[in-house]
Amino acid sequence: MSYYLKIKNLDIKTGQSNIALLNTGEAMRYGIRAGDKIRINWLKKSIIAEANTTTKRVKPGQVGLYKDIWEKTKIPSNTIVEVSFLERAKSVQAIKKRLLGKKLTYQDFYQIFSDIANGVLTRTETTYFVAASFMHEYTDQDLYYMTKAMAETGEILKFPGMVVDKHSVGGLAGNRTTMVVIPILASLGLTIPKTSSRAITSPAGTSDTMEVLAPVSFSPAEIKKIVKKTNGCLIWGGGLNLAPADDKILKVSYPLSLEPYDKMLVSIMAKKVATSVTHLVIDMPVGKTTKIPNMKIARELERKFKYIARRFKIKIKVIMIQTEDPVGMGVGPSLEARDVLRVLQQKDNYPADLANKSIHLAGELLELCGKAKKGKGAGMAWQVLESGAAWKKMQEIIKAQGGNHNIDPNEIVIGACKKYYTAKKSGRINFTNNKVINIVARILGAPSDKLAGIYLNKEYDDHVKKGERLFTLYARNKEKLRLADIALQKQIIFRIGK
Repeated sequence: MSYYLKIKNLDIKTGQSNIALLNTGEAMRYGIRAGDKIRINWLKKSIIAEANTTTKRVKPGQVGLYKDIWEKTKIPSNTIVEVSFLERAKSVQAIKKRLLGKKLTYQDFYQIFSDIANGVLTRTETTYFVAASFMHEYTDQDLYYMTKAMAETGEILKFPGMVVDKHSVGGLAGNRTTMVVIPILASLGLTIPKTSSRAITSPAGTSDTMEVLAPVSFSPAEIKKIVKKTNGCLIWGGGLNLAPADDKILKVSYPLSLEPYDKMLVSIMAKKVATSVTHLVIDMPVGKTTKIPNMKIARELERKFKYIARRFKIKIKVIMIQTEDPVGMGVGPSLEARDVLRVLQQKDNYPADLANKSIHLAGELLELCGKAKKGKGAGMAWQVLESGAAWKKMQEIIKAQGGNHNIDPNEIVIGACKKYYTAKKSGRINFTNNKVINIVARILGAPSDKLAGIYLNKEYDDHVKKGERLFTLYARNKEKLRLADIALQKQIIFRIGK
């Protein structure tokens, strides 16, 4: 049964799934309870929302839409819409099977991801699926089904011929190698349409950093135009409907603090399938304060990456590097963008570790796709970087994405409030706490505040003298600096030994 109600746009943003507010008494008459799913139809358009109820916020005859909905759909207040109760999703039965430890078919996974992507499952039902997934270990076949279903329930970007990609599993501060690797490979004629994420728990994702230089949100048609013109792009994948269930699963899995490795693997590979990748290098930093704490976990992840890649006929190389040290000197979008530009422009003070790791990864990918002979890839990548061809290509990409292609690293604005931290004794830096760096940078405001972050004046294995500068905090205001300072009174970034 359908009901006709008038839209009331509410100046409230939840940051969650679509939520619509009904008058409590009216909802009871309709047989709708808080948490039920409803469909809202207007002008041949439709959305699915979760019903909440109120006695005061909306009157009988109204349906209140939170800002998350009406900003996205552009439904004006007072629009008459058709509201109908949505029967329980078919995928609930598949979730029950998973809770009981039973095997799911590909069709089961497809239905689950489709219902999650389209908002048919409630947040509670999605949470049960995530919890069930961690109660019972995934088989390799499960991972393949999940990757395939997650990709196929969203949009597939088709590119002709060979499509290459490099992806980091994350967890290491700085590490903006992607923004150096892409122009190197694109300048050599390889197609590399790079879709990246924004930071979730780190101080910056590739998209956050690239956004300092140019816009990153584009439609599929616009992306294809950019790639046709430049061979590459550096864009945000979140607005493209690529593996759309992924973000919604993440929102319920992160607060649960559950082991994310299989979820991370499926998320990465589904998006590679969705962008037609044929050759892929995975950067997997391993260390006690990184996302992957030891080689045992790393090798098992490598095995799973290779299995899924083989099922989709993707040639893959997983690079596992034991490290604790951030890559680059800057941590935070603007500071990391400055590092990237200094490497690409070959400035005298560029961070050598960022350049070296980027060259290593680019070289591996060049060899993987047959562009360079074995052992010759890194040399080819260095030549491209030192000749200025990589910076020229990055300028083309920045310009194509609507940014200032003549930008100088020193022109990038960083936080006006700063504080220096110096060594309390002389000695050698024998430990770098990557987790603390990430935590403090986020306290300072990164990644939402692109000007905030940490500049590491020293790095692991450096010898320092008492009073010598170790790192510098940058923030937009003094209060952020104060909060970061409190955190650093209890935890250290660098440990200095003999």
